[in-house]
Amino acid sequence: MIENAVFRCGLFLLVLVALAVPLGSYMARVYEGNAKFAARVFGPVERLFYRAAGIRVDEDMSFPRYAAAVLLFNLFGLLVVYGLERFQALLPVNPAGLGAVSPEVAWNTAVSFASNTNWQAYAGETTLSHLTQMLGLTVQNFVSAGTGMAVLVALIRGFTRRTAEGIGNFWVDLTRSTLYVLVPLSFVLALLLVSQGVVQTFAAHHVADLLDPTTSGDGTGVARQILALGPAASQIAIKQLGTNGGGFFNVNAAHPFENPNALTNLLEVISIVLVPAALCFTFGAMVKDKRQGVAVFAAMLVIFVPLLCVAVAAEQHGNPILSSLGVDQGASALQPGGNMEGKEARFGVVDSALWATATTAASNGAVNAMHDSFTPLGGLVPMWLMQLGEIVFGGVGSGLYGMLMYAVIAVFIAGLMVGRTPEYLGKKIEAFEMKMASLVILLPAAAALVGTALASATPAGTAPLGNPGAHGFSEILYAFSSGANNNGSAFGGLTVSGMFYTTAIGLCMLIGRYWVLVPVLALAASLARKKSIPPSAGTLPTHTPLFVLLLVGTILLVGALTFVPALALGPVVEHLSLFAR
Repeated sequence: MIENAVFRCGLFLLVLVALAVPLGSYMARVYEGNAKFAARVFGPVERLFYRAAGIRVDEDMSFPRYAAAVLLFNLFGLLVVYGLERFQALLPVNPAGLGAVSPEVAWNTAVSFASNTNWQAYAGETTLSHLTQMLGLTVQNFVSAGTGMAVLVALIRGFTRRTAEGIGNFWVDLTRSTLYVLVPLSFVLALLLVSQGVVQTFAAHHVADLLDPTTSGDGTGVARQILALGPAASQIAIKQLGTNGGGFFNVNAAHPFENPNALTNLLEVISIVLVPAALCFTFGAMVKDKRQGVAVFAAMLVIFVPLLCVAVAAEQHGNPILSSLGVDQGASALQPGGNMEGKEARFGVVDSALWATATTAASNGAVNAMHDSFTPLGGLVPMWLMQLGEIVFGGVGSGLYGMLMYAVIAVFIAGLMVGRTPEYLGKKIEAFEMKMASLVILLPAAAALVGTALASATPAGTAPLGNPGAHGFSEILYAFSSGANNNGSAFGGLTVSGMFYTTAIGLCMLIGRYWVLVPVLALAASLARKKSIPPSAGTLPTHTPLFVLLLVGTILLVGALTFVPALALGPVVEHLSLFAR
């Protein structure tokens, strides 16, 4: 079991690094306008789009204009998705004849996909038409991811520019993120997935004859099964690469039509963290110091790898209550061993724990196992990764700009220790930058905790619980942590399709995305206006192992002080209760 876990997790990390380094370098050339071969391929389409939309490529936007463009574009996308859901019964490409989505679920879904959260309060194959899935959700998967990448690039310009008023052009950044990066990667991944059996069709369903006919609860004979189909592969590719995570089918990546085998599982789990990891190297290339990107990437791994080990070990250990009853939970020729509740037999414990850790580290939310069925400590790992702010890899763009906020705070703390004005990448970190960085970190945490408190104290919040006690509290805490940090995964025992949760989590998703995004842009503009300060003997090097440890310590300290009391009421209490029986 240990050798199997080390091999699978080690292979994942090796392939990730091997792909992330060249991809990061390529993206840096794209944003700097130096990707010559790609420009020959995609340049004509890019220029055609600019002419059609009346966009001036040379226009340099100030912070208010850049932020306004981001917010208006995302609002437009939200309204389009909402309209498609509400009117899908009247629209074409609806072979299953699905009706309109209810107003509260349509609102929640529109906010979810516009904000790159992809929280789902519905079952995809029985709720949304093919047109809504393609024109609404898949398009938002591309542009919401592109928005996060654009904001990150604007922040990087804040560090590299000197006494400048502009931070770039949002429309150019969005177009290049989508056209040069997300579209070609998704095209290749979709072809690979289709080759392995992931469905891609406009058919509504397929009727299959059962090999072993059975009877329903009322005694009626059942000899056939209706299998839902649709254009899934194209959506699955971008849902993983764009850290979106919304499933075409209700059970997401546990469905054999979304994730048929071990190869597709490896491809998809690497795709989840590939672009966020590569952006670390993009950052290093754009600030003209590759060591800075390596340091940030190293900090992410220092947090990710130990938590991955905890999740795998907790699930491999199994349930101590079953062990006390004499149940053999060890691996053998006849059973995979460990806690297999809620997991697909074709993936097993290790790949399920690896996926759960990656999807919550990367703000993705796609699942190949039921997180609600994990052991308490196994479920604590993905929950805490979200609560750290989705900055360990995180969402495309959003993860790295969240991590850079922690870097700003880390250098500020270091400056206080030695009694000098802190600097990061040649820019002084002063009161305004600290205020913006603090807002980015505290607002999602406040949304998650306040939402959890309200749900726990009101009948509307506790009535939909699937489990009482500590585990029920964990379900609520996980749901609001997922929404406020734009993840989208869930403990499945909580019914969230009612008015309370669709509204409350929808508000948390808005706060976690846009109340964070605007302060990041404000900080970028403030840095861009400053002069660059040459390093001196008193400057803290931000590419060394010492800074990596300082950055990791800052993240863990803030995360612990903010969420350990809540975690103690949920997964920690539940874990201890397993040994008290």
